[in-house]
Amino acid sequence: MGSMAPAPDSSQREAARTLEIMQRLREVEESILARAPEHDLEPSLDRIQAVMELAGDPQRTYPVIHLTGTNGKTTTARVVESILREMGLTTGRFTSPHMHTMLERIAIGGRPIEAEKFLRAYAEVLPLIELVDARSAEDDEPRMTYFEVLVAVAYAAFADAPVDVAIIEVGMGGSWDATNVADGVVSVITPIALDHQHFLGNTVGAIALEKAGIIKADGIVISAEQDDPAVMAILAERADEVGAQIAVEGQQFGLEGADVAVGGQALSVRGLATTYGDLFLPFHGAHMAQNATLAIAAVEAFIGGGEQELDLDVLKAGLAAATSPGRLEVVRRSPTVLVDAAHNPAGAIALRDGLQEAFTFTKLVGVVAILKDKDASQMLEILEPVLDEVIVTRTTSARAMRPNDLGEIAKGIFGEGRVTVVDDLPDALDRAAGIADESGVGGGVLATGSVITAAEVRMLLGVTDA
Repeated sequence: MGSMAPAPDSSQREAARTLEIMQRLREVEESILARAPEHDLEPSLDRIQAVMELAGDPQRTYPVIHLTGTNGKTTTARVVESILREMGLTTGRFTSPHMHTMLERIAIGGRPIEAEKFLRAYAEVLPLIELVDARSAEDDEPRMTYFEVLVAVAYAAFADAPVDVAIIEVGMGGSWDATNVADGVVSVITPIALDHQHFLGNTVGAIALEKAGIIKADGIVISAEQDDPAVMAILAERADEVGAQIAVEGQQFGLEGADVAVGGQALSVRGLATTYGDLFLPFHGAHMAQNATLAIAAVEAFIGGGEQELDLDVLKAGLAAATSPGRLEVVRRSPTVLVDAAHNPAGAIALRDGLQEAFTFTKLVGVVAILKDKDASQMLEILEPVLDEVIVTRTTSARAMRPNDLGEIAKGIFGEGRVTVVDDLPDALDRAAGIADESGVGGGVLATGSVITAAEVRMLLGVTDA
């Protein structure tokens, strides 16, 4: 008799199971990516509301801290999450866009959702999504978008976990953003500036009106100090209209002091309930200190309605443990390589100021790749004072601006002698590192222009955690 093949051991079975999960995940990701992307949408809450109602409104089974604004949302959300986790709460976090994998957008307990849990939540909502898609087709309306599907998956996954609190970042705007089917008990408004004008409007007032839509009845609003008084008036009017309390940076709370420290900065923050001193934040730049200040006030508002002091040791631990990949992040030494996801003029200003506050380079070479729907000229003008040379290139995104076109813009700002055009990002990064090396100690590289630029440079240098 022939010998029978040995039965697979547990490690082989586990490997086969993991492979099956990964294959299924790839199929699901491809299916989701085949839908209309985030920058190609028809503003409406009808589709996502229909799916959530069919699912039993899972987003109402846990309290929500909802964040909007133009820049700083993701970092603020991650700091809020880190502090709440240090308090012992199970957190859900939804942010966008992702840097390396779709799973990063949905985090449970501070970690990207496990593939198996993502697939389980997707399987729960898929029949409902297909039903809503079919209804839309009958009415000659578009099917659910990529972003709407991920919101539905996130809300279902958080209910399944279950989480004690969900920290939710809007994708775009506020009123009609798919995340807005949830009602935030705390609404956080980061600084509002011009971005996505083709969807949100051509003035900061129009944009503020859209973003104010996340403010809900009987909630608490935590707002950054806004440059335009009209923005603040719009936020205050919305809060008054729905009966929400509002606390404004520089009035009810604020940053008392910030000093550069090794690996970040030392802060003193006047919160809603008390002042917290001797705080270490592992991020660079005044904008990051502002994000942390908003986060502290948001946690105070959530935990005790703004009247209860946070435990100082817990707060310190939460801040120190916070991460924000791709935000003035050092991803390599010798030469120093920084990545930053700045993708609009307001982000470029924050990046420039953060560089000047926290870093001293004898020569800084920029590697810049910008999407074609962004204001490349203004971004480059803002960054010109801090970049000795700039290498313009492109990412793998279909939305990337052609290097030659970006190069022409850059030459008009930097002068021809300070600009090099390199078609591919890996070659551009190598060229920049070589120039920085040749300049001796103190040379550095800054890769920026979009979230995709930051993500692809991180991957090229072997940094993939997010």
